[in-house]
Amino acid sequence: MTDNATAPESQNPAPAAPAASAAAPATDSQAVPAAAAGGEAGTSEASAAPEAAGGEGRAPRSPNASRRGGRGRSGGGGGQNRQTGEAAAGTPPKGQSGPRRTHPALEQLAGFYPHLFGAQFLPLKRGIFQDLQDAHPGVFEKEDLKAALGIHTRSTRYLQVVAEGRQRHDLSGQPVEAMAPEHVHHALLEVFRRKKPRDGEDLTAKLRRRIAQAYEASGLTREAYDALVRGRDERANALLDEAFAEVAERDAKAEALLRAFEASGSASVEQFADMYGMDARAVERQLQRARQLHNAPAPAPAPAPTPTTTTAPVDAPAEPAAEA
Repeated sequence: MTDNATAPESQNPAPAAPAASAAAPATDSQAVPAAAAGGEAGTSEASAAPEAAGGEGRAPRSPNASRRGGRGRSGGGGGQNRQTGEAAAGTPPKGQSGPRRTHPALEQLAGFYPHLFGAQFLPLKRGIFQDLQDAHPGVFEKEDLKAALGIHTRSTRYLQVVAEGRQRHDLSGQPVEAMAPEHVHHALLEVFRRKKPRDGEDLTAKLRRRIAQAYEASGLTREAYDALVRGRDERANALLDEAFAEVAERDAKAEALLRAFEASGSASVEQFADMYGMDARAVERQLQRARQLHNAPAPAPAPAPTPTTTTAPVDAPAEPAAEA
């Protein structure tokens, strides 16, 4: 993990149809990926692809084993041989959950900072790697700490809190800086890429709504937000454009509602809503949105992306590896 985060060009592919991205789910922060010793690439928060789904290990059939095992037969031994093979291969038999490998440095971090690495995750401030080295001199080997933070920040649980737009926190658990809009956007794309849809679930529509919400929460103009998050993946860009259109349509309706409310002479929002058979709370939200748009100051230009570093930046997902 590197001290200074950047906002690289967004390469994170949005799911062509999230319902079809049935790749193996990403591991939690405590599980070591198959390529845990990935060097510098292990420091990017959203650059990890899900682990390849491995099949169950099977022991070779014994020459003396019967090809058919009927009820009451004991000569086959196929089940016993298969179970033995699974145990030898390190794969627990069906119905049993084996121990999960845990990076030793992650266990130490969870012990030192349960509010950051424990049951609940919080986004980490940029520069947390150096902060940890300074706070615990001689405790962590540099490469071990880098690998542990890479595993942690690539986990789905961590990316979920980044995608929610939560603030970054220091070692004491205090919020110290806002999450960059481009990091929220890239984390959203990666989280939904890893999701497995439930029956009848439209993940594409959900992702589009989340992108629209993140755009509204950023307070940026469409042009400024677009400059930060648009990348080379056409599917992700198409979803971004749809989210922009959804917000524009909603804002136009809110402004029209505000004009109608002001022209109605209604004494209250409740009276106006009752007059048109609308939900008063929904009307109030739309009116507030319209007033915000009217009173919004002139938008500031988009912040310049942080210069690219030689190592993988925090919270900036690189393009995930191809899945089998």
